[in-house]
Amino acid sequence: MAAKHGLFLAPFDELVEPTLLAELAQRAEARGWDGVFLWDHVNYRPPTRAVADPWVCMGAMASATSRIRLGPLVTPLSRRRVQKLARETVTLDRLSAGRLVLGVGLGSDNNGELEPFGEVVDPRERAVLLDERLARLTALWDGEFEPPPVQLPRIPIWVASRWPKRRPLRRAARWDGLFPIELPGPEALAELAADVRELREDPEAPFDLVAEVPPGTDPAPWEGAGATWILTAGFGQQPPEADVREAIEAGPPGG
Repeated sequence: MAAKHGLFLAPFDELVEPTLLAELAQRAEARGWDGVFLWDHVNYRPPTRAVADPWVCMGAMASATSRIRLGPLVTPLSRRRVQKLARETVTLDRLSAGRLVLGVGLGSDNNGELEPFGEVVDPRERAVLLDERLARLTALWDGEFEPPPVQLPRIPIWVASRWPKRRPLRRAARWDGLFPIELPGPEALAELAADVRELREDPEAPFDLVAEVPPGTDPAPWEGAGATWILTAGFGQQPPEADVREAIEAGPPGG
């Protein structure tokens, strides 16, 4: 089965305005893209200056589109109040008529968004909080809060990992997808696909493998490695609006 194609954008600097992101998402949908995903940060290292809240931006994008998938890649649950995230995710899932994907991970303090704001810095502590809050979040989705999400059995959860680390694969195998970053090539994704398959309780159940690639990349090797989603990225932490528009107008790779 051919992979789906999305755009992976930082809502920073030239892309900081929610109305602009909504217009870009609308145009991407018209050009045949399957998703638009946003970085989720409250602060970022120089030379980035302006940072938008991705959740407000995704609300604008959801209202401007009707088909494409949307989601944060990725939200560090250690700096989120899980009850607030539950309300945000369900509201956005209902606003988009069931098009939200929730990307989660440990996050990093390299961008000055943990320690300066009193958040947990130790990676092991953040890993514990991530697992605890995923369990709590899904319990809130599953009836503790009303209304429920549109999507059943739940909003899809993609778990981030950093190549070549394997420990996050056990976490990802319990959920709905793996978003590995810094992959050296399709062969690395194929290795992860095999490892995750061995860890999953039901290897035949649907599971997403997400690859990020520069604009113009041939999708065939990544599809051959098992990618179900290929995200055109590489616009950097100061994404030029003109470059993003050019990629949108070129259409999905192989399309």
